[in-house]
Amino acid sequence: MSRLNYRGRVEMLNGLIGYKLGMTQVFSDEGKLVPVTLLELGPCKVVQVKTLEKDGYQSVQLSFDEEKEHRVTKPLLGHYKKASLSPARFLREIKTEDSGFSVGQVINSEIFKKGEFVDVTGVSKGKGFQGVMKRHNFSGGPKSHGSHFHRAPGSIGNSATPSRVWKNKAMPGQMGNKPVTTQSLEVIEVRPEQNIVMIKGAIPGGTKGLVIVRKSVKKQVNAGV
Repeated sequence: MSRLNYRGRVEMLNGLIGYKLGMTQVFSDEGKLVPVTLLELGPCKVVQVKTLEKDGYQSVQLSFDEEKEHRVTKPLLGHYKKASLSPARFLREIKTEDSGFSVGQVINSEIFKKGEFVDVTGVSKGKGFQGVMKRHNFSGGPKSHGSHFHRAPGSIGNSATPSRVWKNKAMPGQMGNKPVTTQSLEVIEVRPEQNIVMIKGAIPGGTKGLVIVRKSVKKQVNAGV
């Protein structure tokens, strides 16, 4: 089933931005306990519409979570005033297949439906500077008393050729605190009046972290729904 025929509405938007509220659990219709993540998605306002003719691609800029003017940079404040909208804390661009959007249009969680699949992008929890065993799952050295090699990374380069450390070598460093996308998560329930969307399983990031939820690129609709 194509996405166009499935949605059957003007708002052919690929995604929405919001906050992660935390995790809980609900019972399915079959009586099974399902772990879910609660997301507050929208309401988002359309700040700018980009078209194929003018910009070379189709997308919409969405704002989320209104902010005071003095907390927004002057270039962004001018961007919002051009659209006659109040400044917001977040501004993100979402690609779309439809150009029938207008500046100032409000979009909420109604674009999602129970049973469909989504991809969720968030910033993973930062875990600080970590060694190779925790960061890259290295096995480490012998744990006996005679060994002097336990949690160290070991050799990191070659000898005379090429006399350097290879690019992208797994080494100690900052762990987490980077964009992560979890794909093909099922939407368990949508509550438009509260802008709440329940998604099965865990998603990246901590409580009150910003998330971007897009229609899944691998799955669309649960055949069992």
